[in-house]
Amino acid sequence: MFETVSDTFVRFSVFVAVFVAMALFELARPRRRLNAPKGKRWLTNLTIVAIDSIVVRLLAMLAVPIAAVAGAAYTQVQGLGLLNWLAWPAWFETIIAITILDLAIWLQHVASHKMPMFWRLHQVHHADTDIDVSTGIRFHPIEIALSMLWKIAVVFVLGPSAFAVFLFEIILNAGALFSHANVRLPARLDRVLRAIIVTPDMHRAHHSVLQHEHNSNYGFNFSLWDKAFGTYTAEPEKGHENMVIGLISYQSEAPAKLTWSLMLPFRSSQKGD
Repeated sequence: MFETVSDTFVRFSVFVAVFVAMALFELARPRRRLNAPKGKRWLTNLTIVAIDSIVVRLLAMLAVPIAAVAGAAYTQVQGLGLLNWLAWPAWFETIIAITILDLAIWLQHVASHKMPMFWRLHQVHHADTDIDVSTGIRFHPIEIALSMLWKIAVVFVLGPSAFAVFLFEIILNAGALFSHANVRLPARLDRVLRAIIVTPDMHRAHHSVLQHEHNSNYGFNFSLWDKAFGTYTAEPEKGHENMVIGLISYQSEAPAKLTWSLMLPFRSSQKGD
């Protein structure tokens, strides 16, 4: 199995390195002035990601393979999936796998907005009234579990190598932290980068309270999917400094509370997105 202690250590090390780098970048060149002190929000968001990790580990104890990387290793041994039937070079298969997996995550994100059952979970992410690097890890544990199951399903159909999935998950996590970071990039650099990848300015529009902006810019890594499928918004209409972040129904201190955030999907009153 590719899912080893060293695999976990590498992923955690990259996560910490990117998180710290983005947090320092936010201090040095913030894009927006935050509405609330970081302390309570960060404690809630970091606690949520800790719970997410525990949930995934518990799932791994109940079913094998449960992690996407382990699923890829299993498909290679069993000869399952499209890429295991083709004799393409390993480097090309890795590029194809990363591209298709990124599209799968984009589709999952769209479904999370369009399907009420999934929106109940995903609104925990959008309820954050500020957006910074910690927002990139604020996902309800049930949503994380469902996302893992979706990735495993795609892996079984596609049949990528364990290394390709391992690399994709590192890129996905780093991309989520980068795209949510409250950082100011030079305008020219932002234009160059968003020709290929999602930049913080591009993704920030997705966290607007305005519905037409909220329902755009779904990408985490590659910017091409939103441009190809007509869901791309170049800039928020009120500008990055003046736009309102979060959900119109929850403009309060409540989203910074851990219990409130974890219980949000189960509230009887579910307002629209």
